[in-house]
Amino acid sequence: MKIRIKFKKYGAMKFIGHLDVMRYFQKAIRRAGVDIRYSEGFSPHQIMSFAAPLGVGITSSGEYVDIEVLSTGDSRTMVKRLNEVMAEGFEVVSFRKLPEAAGNAMAIVAAADYTLTFRPGYEPEDRGAARWFEEMSEYFSQPSVIVTKKTKKGQTQLDLKPLIYEMRLVKSDNGIPALFMKLSAGSLVNVKPELLLDAYDSYMGQERSPFAFMLHREEVYTDLASEAEKKAGDHRFISLEDLGQEIG
Repeated sequence: MKIRIKFKKYGAMKFIGHLDVMRYFQKAIRRAGVDIRYSEGFSPHQIMSFAAPLGVGITSSGEYVDIEVLSTGDSRTMVKRLNEVMAEGFEVVSFRKLPEAAGNAMAIVAAADYTLTFRPGYEPEDRGAARWFEEMSEYFSQPSVIVTKKTKKGQTQLDLKPLIYEMRLVKSDNGIPALFMKLSAGSLVNVKPELLLDAYDSYMGQERSPFAFMLHREEVYTDLASEAEKKAGDHRFISLEDLGQEIG
């Protein structure tokens, strides 16, 4: 049986890298008594796949890991059992059964939501956070935004405009100005929010401070649109959580 687990990552755990998160969840799965399936062969390991690894220093409300189990309790029970062994900074949100034909989380990621805020004390003094975000949004509203992106093979020119699905000024949970962004994500074209910040700062003729911003990933999506629809700019995003069903 395929299971998709959604979890939050916050607080000090934002400084834990992806490999350590993987190791942590392997231990937590064992401590919670999840009847996880192991691979066969000389060195068996838990069958586990994470979606869109999160960068160090970023918090999230929408992280996912897929596992396979031999048996399981209901969703509410399994969420409770996992949270009982979780350290502060991790919280399991849902535990859902996937269709047998479902692709693993890493392979199907197409987009992600982010909220960007200024770290306290780093807000622009000349025009304020809200105006700064508005001006950044206006910059990315132009027909094309060409940037140079570093790749494993060197550098490539990339037009960010069709990869920014949504951008708007919002208020964060504590009421301060924030910038919401829905960006392309996954193995094909992964656009990190930092790339947008660097592009805007380059346009403004300034260098981005590595400490000025706080990033929070809100959700991760797959795209159910056909290839023809995608090429036409039409998308049907659905969260990875909504592909699964609660176990009663």
